[in-house]
Amino acid sequence: MPELELPPPQRLCASAELEERGKAVSFDVIQWREPVRAFALRFEGRVVAYLNRCAHVPTEMDWQEGEFLDGSKRYIMCSIHGAAYEPLTGHCVMGPCTRGRLTRIDVSERDGQVYWHPTRDTQPAFQD
Repeated sequence: MPELELPPPQRLCASAELEERGKAVSFDVIQWREPVRAFALRFEGRVVAYLNRCAHVPTEMDWQEGEFLDGSKRYIMCSIHGAAYEPLTGHCVMGPCTRGRLTRIDVSERDGQVYWHPTRDTQPAFQD
């Protein structure tokens, strides 16, 4: 059986659009053949990206479009049940998601742009 050829890294946004502990950039992916929203944000100088699905109940987490961090800007917070996640690892640190974690999407920055990297399980929702 031939090896699946992965799409190239997908441009997400300009690096400057992701301010430290600011609003996230949302984007669409296909995860296991289902459409899912994802998001990327900058925390402690690093860009991280996850599926927009709480580990407790698979529902979107943002309070408002692109707003994922709690009031202290220390945790990614699920707006539905209050589960809190460590931004750099996606591990649940508080709330009903005990020992759960967010599903990470690999990202990179180069030449002032942010890219996300498709995998066998996570593909672009839209092909050029």
